[in-house]
Amino acid sequence: MQKAIKKTYKNGLRVVTIPMKENPTVTVLVLVGTGSNYEKKEINGISHFLEHMCFKGTTRRLTAQSISHELDGLGCQYNAFTSNEMTGYYAKGDSKNFKQIFDVVSDIYLNSTFPELELEKEKGVIVEEINMYEDMPASHVQDLFDNVLYGDQPAGWSVLGTKENIYKMKRDNFVDYKNSHYVSSNTVIIVSGNITNDDVQKEVNKYFKDIKSTTKIKKVKTKDIQIGPKVLIKHKETDQTHFVMGVRTFPLNDKRNMTLSLLSGVLGAGMSSRLFIKLREEMGVAYYVRAHNSVSLDHGAFQISAGVNNTRTEEVIKEILKECNLMISQKVSEEELNKVKSFIIGNMKMSLESTDDIANFYGGQELMKNEIKTLEEKIKEIKKVTREDIQKMAKLIFKNKNLNLAIIGPFEKSAQFEKILKF
Repeated sequence: MQKAIKKTYKNGLRVVTIPMKENPTVTVLVLVGTGSNYEKKEINGISHFLEHMCFKGTTRRLTAQSISHELDGLGCQYNAFTSNEMTGYYAKGDSKNFKQIFDVVSDIYLNSTFPELELEKEKGVIVEEINMYEDMPASHVQDLFDNVLYGDQPAGWSVLGTKENIYKMKRDNFVDYKNSHYVSSNTVIIVSGNITNDDVQKEVNKYFKDIKSTTKIKKVKTKDIQIGPKVLIKHKETDQTHFVMGVRTFPLNDKRNMTLSLLSGVLGAGMSSRLFIKLREEMGVAYYVRAHNSVSLDHGAFQISAGVNNTRTEEVIKEILKECNLMISQKVSEEELNKVKSFIIGNMKMSLESTDDIANFYGGQELMKNEIKTLEEKIKEIKKVTREDIQKMAKLIFKNKNLNLAIIGPFEKSAQFEKILKF
């Protein structure tokens, strides 16, 4: 796999270049270390809303159409995204158009003007996005689960914010927030594809020489405490119950997260995973079931999600808890562990075949961890995990006081689930 070349400027700006000579495309990605975890309650949702507004016009490209027409004319794929911890802007296209692609992405990031008329129109778009996700229980139940875990603090709020907040936001809110967070020490530029490091540095020096260099704002530390099981139900007359069940784990930089990845793989990675076989093949009660470990800078959660037959929801939850208990009482076999390792490694390799995937792989590490590990280094870490490590981890995290459950479905009261929520 191609090696990343990193340069850190005096103002804290970081640039990561991944030359890929055999690839005909190039991806320009700019990441900033801010998201909903950095927001105040009265402006919850602004990180995501600001991401939308950056495409509505700049000092050099006055309208949204100017931006989209130019990128479409270059044959690019382009978009942006916002999470709890980061926001990203990217475009991918023919490497021969690198300079123009870099020009547009940097212009969006640095010079957005937030026109008042576009701001008011986009409020309606954001509200409809909120409505869309609220009508998608498989997605919306994740917001409920975060709320169960973290309550009324940034980690427990939706990335999209509330409709009330969206309608109240003013242009000054966006200007102030961008000036506070979109600064040099909080920005990582990643370019991957058929380019040279010299080409990238020239464009960075040209466009980012005047980026604000004030100190980035730190977020409020997440309160990550639990004394007993918690259940949150949102009543909705659905044809299928969607739930997320999980336990608190560790922050992003904790070395134990690799073991958690393997543990989640045993339970929910692929069609041969324990939960897939149990719920879909044996019981016939679910179309999807997933297990994964979600991590942020100062907190984490191991979670299992599924959409199941309404009348058998309690039964399914009990079966999942039984499978978790088996992880405590019995070591996984060497054969099963090797299968899961191969599955995870294989999927990692397949997920890194294109320039945009490579950019996200390296960029996410650099922004969040201030380090870069290659695919080969990560594979070595995976291979080191033992059967004993996984059993030890199961014993550590699968405890009654750590249990949390969020449900969307035709249920009124949480008592029926509280009584079964135990290992």
